Formats: sequence, C-alpha cells, structure tokens
Amino acid sequence: MTTAQTSKPASKPTTEPRLPLEGVDVVLADLDGVVYTGRNAIPHAVESLNEAAKSTRIGYITNNASRTAATVAEQLSGFGLAVTADDVVTSPQAAIRLLQENVAAGSTILVVGGDGLTSVVEGAGFTVTRSAEADPAAVIQGFAPEVGWKDLAEASFALAKDIPWVATNQDWTIPQERGIAPGNGTLVSAVHTAVGKLPLVAGKPEKAIFDAAVERFGATKPVFIGDRLDTDIIGANKAGIASILVLTGIDQAKQVLAAPEGSRPDFLLADLRGLLQPYPATIEGAGAEGARTFTVGTSRVDLRGNRVIVVERGETRVDLLRAGAAAVWGSGLMIYGLDVDPVLYTE
Repeated sequence: MTTAQTSKPASKPTTEPRLPLEGVDVVLADLDGVVYTGRNAIPHAVESLNEAAKSTRIGYITNNASRTAATVAEQLSGFGLAVTADDVVTSPQAAIRLLQENVAAGSTILVVGGDGLTSVVEGAGFTVTRSAEADPAAVIQGFAPEVGWKDLAEASFALAKDIPWVATNQDWTIPQERGIAPGNGTLVSAVHTAVGKLPLVAGKPEKAIFDAAVERFGATKPVFIGDRLDTDIIGANKAGIASILVLTGIDQAKQVLAAPEGSRPDFLLADLRGLLQPYPATIEGAGAEGARTFTVGTSRVDLRGNRVIVVERGETRVDLLRAGAAAVWGSGLMIYGLDVDPVLYTE
C-alpha cells in the first residue's frame, strides 16, 4: 500500500462532536514542536502519546535529516516513550526512494548533511562522496548543524551538470530551546540561487514521506499530528490523511486564521492532551441583521459582512480560536479581505 485510504470530512471545521482518534488505526506524529523542542519534551506530549498507544499504533515522522532513526528512537525512549528505530520514518528514508527511482544502484552520491543522511545513503548501497570532483551521479541534501558554505559550494559545483538533486525537506525553520533557527529550506534555497534549478523533495509537505509511513505501518485510517501548516498539515491533506495541528510549535493563532484552503487542519489542539478528549462541535447559526454565528463550547464569534467579531471569549483559548477559524474559513474570503477582531490572535 502506498496511499492512505481515509475518510476526510467534506468541510472544516467539524459540525458534530467526535474524538480525534475515533476509528484511527495509526497515529503519525511529527517530532519538532509536537513531541519535543530541541532536547526538551513538550509538556503533556509524552503522557498523552503513551495513553494513546494503549489502543492505537504510534509512528513518528520527521523531516530532520541530521540524525538516524535509531538516534531519534533513543531520544524518544529517554523521554519515556516506548519507541524503536522501526517506529521512526525519516526524510532521508523517503529521499532514498527518490534516489533509487532516478539513479543506478551503487552510484556515487554527493551528500550534503550529517550521519542521519550518510548512513541511509550507504545502507541503500550507494557510495558517499563530499566532493564534486568524484563525478557524482546525484546530489542529496539534508540538514545538519555542521553543514557550511563549503558543502553548499560542492553541491553547486556538482549540479552544474544535469544530474538529479534530492532534498530531504524544505523546512524554512527549526524550533530549538533558544528559539527558531534556520532549517534545511534555507540551505536548499542557497544552492537553488547558485544553480537555478529546484530539487526533488522527499519530506513534508510532499507525499513521499507520508507514503513511506503508511506503507511501513500498514495504515488504513491514519491521522497525522503536526505543528506547522506549510509542511505538516498541507502535506497530510495532500496525502489524504486526517490532520491535527497542535499549538505547541511553530504555527499559532495568526497562522491558523490566515490558513488558505488545503492547509487547514481537521482538528486544532492546544496540546496533545486533546487527543484523548472529546472534540467540541462547531455550531453555525444565524444572528441579528444577517450575521452568521460560530459557537464552540462557550466561545462565540460572529461574521458580520467582512467583520469577524468576538462575542463571547468562553472558557478556553483554543475553543475561541476554533470558533474564530470557523468564521474566517467560512467567510469564503482571504484573510486580507476581512476585519478580524485582534482578540483572536493577540492574547
């Protein structure tokens, strides 16, 4: 199986109460911003995933190409999760599938990246080089903290020839303990600027990594948890997999409200405790003078023409955001065509 067979809702957000994991046979979780930030576990993530694992298979997907699946599994185990290397699908693993489709077995490959990438390339029977003078058959590029100008230059020199270029991912940023740092997308962009061509991309938001995960775990109705719309959610949606955005990483209220169709999640959670809690219905109704009302729990947001107005803040911040997103997404207008109450994104 290479594609997920799922029943995604016809529209978002929900109109009836449901459990995020109802009917799900595999939970696929991103790592950075979902399970941990740098070396620190995110509050409530470990205990929530352990509880979900009692009834549902848990797999992990990461665009981070700097570490091996075994190293990732070791870190996750250190947090208290029951994880083996087979439970982790990395963007280098998906990238190898693209390499195998485009170059001959045993070819010499110029690698820009760390051990997480070189080990997978060598494990697939390719020969690794760091120099364009070795006449590589392709270039594969992934993030590692030690990647520098010389590495990017070698890739650029090699790509002067018409050879395949595979990028593990194009994430612009990576959440770290000290803040947000540049990701592999910035390094790929530097090479793109030099050579004037674009790579084949294996990681999110492309389908290759989702297909690899679905095949690995034999999933028939998976759900994917991510912290960013531009890679995690749009990628899951394109792959036909139900999507959950958790607000513990990159994207927050502003990004949720502005999300275009195609990058909107099926579920919006404050943290992973929401996996195990009933997901409230979004109730749309009619208000005074033609207003449309959107109520989630005790939160209510009205759409009056092009104005999105908070009427009741309610008991939880996430319910207010769910109601606000319902109003914005239900307007049929782009965010810049709306006058949005700042309460929705400034508190």
